[in-house]
Amino acid sequence: MAKKIEDLRTKTEDQLSEQLGNLKREAFNLRFQAATSQLEKPSRVREVRRDIARIKTLQNERSRSAAK
Repeated sequence: MAKKIEDLRTKTEDQLSEQLGNLKREAFNLRFQAATSQLEKPSRVREVRRDIARIKTLQNERSRSAAK
């Protein structure tokens, strides 16, 4: 897990925003698959949600440090 955070920390704000958009789109699609019982990897829903949270946390940290 620490590896994922370190990978995210090296990305620019634009790259993080783009990745966040992609993850949100994937989460949307996974919700539809779950509703229609076509979900192949239920664990992927959890992974995507946590990745979204990681990115948002990192963005929040950066905005707070920039405000100081």
